[in-house]
Amino acid sequence: MIIIIIEGGDMSISRRSFVFGSVAASVFISLWDINPSKAEVKVGDNAEDKKLIIKMVRDVYPHDRFPEAPYERTANDVITKGNADSAKKTMLSEGIENLKKANYGKLNFKKSTKYLKKIENSGFFQHVRSTSVVTLYNDQEVWGLLGYEGSSFEKGGYINRGFNDLDWLPDPRIEEHPDLAAFLKADPNRLAAIEDMIKLN
Repeated sequence: MIIIIIEGGDMSISRRSFVFGSVAASVFISLWDINPSKAEVKVGDNAEDKKLIIKMVRDVYPHDRFPEAPYERTANDVITKGNADSAKKTMLSEGIENLKKANYGKLNFKKSTKYLKKIENSGFFQHVRSTSVVTLYNDQEVWGLLGYEGSSFEKGGYINRGFNDLDWLPDPRIEEHPDLAAFLKADPNRLAAIEDMIKLN
């Protein structure tokens, strides 16, 4: 038994009751200290809403060879930034609801593009566009797909790492274009005029 001394006498309670009361009090205090903002539901975080955002990001920045993962990560960032404050939450919520009303999830690319064109001046569209263009193309998986090797500064720069590589462009034509010769022969003064222009610049 545990004896608790109180004014006017004493009261005996069992150890079990004392422990239970202490735990209950701790739980109550913890709940009292909870920040209500931390308990709020994240707008756009359910599977249905996220699927719509992923489709929208892909429609705005379409790449057939990109897998789903970079678009998913981009959509997550769109949602996270769209929950930054109450105004953005309202914007994101209303935007998603409008996508649902337009049955956006079932629209083909042509119809999706037509719908997005209608809302391109809205805060929701601009939020998705501006967030996605940074997040999607900063994704290292996307870098690999596009042939970008990433930052070279910490590796000594590009000077010794193929700064002049143009393997992502067609080979340049090194012979003279046949039409150029015909153009210059048609009027001998043309070549002199072109040379003069080059000298002036």
